[in-house]
Amino acid sequence: MLTSSGKILITMLLAMLATGAQAQFRQVITYQTVVGGNRVVSREAFTFDSVDEEPHFPGGDGAMMKFINRERRYPADAFEAGIQGRVLCSFVVQTDGTISNAEVLRGVDKSLNREALRIIERMPRWVAGKIGDTKVPVYCILPITFRL
Repeated sequence: MLTSSGKILITMLLAMLATGAQAQFRQVITYQTVVGGNRVVSREAFTFDSVDEEPHFPGGDGAMMKFINRERRYPADAFEAGIQGRVLCSFVVQTDGTISNAEVLRGVDKSLNREALRIIERMPRWVAGKIGDTKVPVYCILPITFRL
């Protein structure tokens, strides 16, 4: 038989479980961006897997791969040196679909890193991510592969 304090504890646990099942955890990252006059401002973006609708390249992943393959220019110095690998980049898809704050998270070689960033910065507007019906900025990670 449960004591009254035991019943209260079980009731509280059940209430917390029921509430937790309805609430969704939204992970947010803070990043720095430069605005007019070289002023650095902190902004927030949701992580890719914490939004209801993830942002995506217009036409989907296949169209994105075609874009990357069409845009990629293997730097001559890296090609001649036999350097290859995967450059891991991050960027934010803004509410209007534009790409901002592209950076290299894990690079291979300076020239390949620059080329990966150039490709990302040339991307067309994406379809923005959403929470419910509201468009939100979303932090994304994308590998750009260079193979000989």
